[in-house]
Amino acid sequence: MRDEVDELLEAWARERDDLDLEPVAVFSRISRLARHLDLARREAFSAHGIESWEFDVLAALRRAGSPYELSPGRLLRETLVTSGTMTNRVDRLAGRGLVERSPDPGDRRGVIVRLTAEGKQAVDGAFEALLDAERALLADLPGRDRARLAVLLRTLLVPFAETQP
Repeated sequence: MRDEVDELLEAWARERDDLDLEPVAVFSRISRLARHLDLARREAFSAHGIESWEFDVLAALRRAGSPYELSPGRLLRETLVTSGTMTNRVDRLAGRGLVERSPDPGDRRGVIVRLTAEGKQAVDGAFEALLDAERALLADLPGRDRARLAVLLRTLLVPFAETQP
């Protein structure tokens, strides 16, 4: 079985036989898969009336468990965006009725962001659609290989997680 990366590798090997192309074999495929995943995500989310950035915030709140609320600071850590970006995102989500703000009972100056019933419905539907799309992307890979791939990708990602603030 061949793919377009094999052709790319052959061309580079022909032109630069002095280089070790093993990283290209891995990361060019990851990059291409990321594009397919990004398209699948956008399609799954748009079918439920939300954008990718909205899903990120809504999903963080949903994963928090009932009552589906987090402080803005916790949302920052969950979504890895700046404070100004998060404020803008929460404003837009609140304007659409997907989240609501309430005073933080533990901090007079703080607020809590809570997922509304409409937001919960949107994120749940989008997540189910995403899982269907991701299952389709993995369909040709046997279960034991999926598990092994997950372990290998974790091995690549862990050093990056350790360097994040």
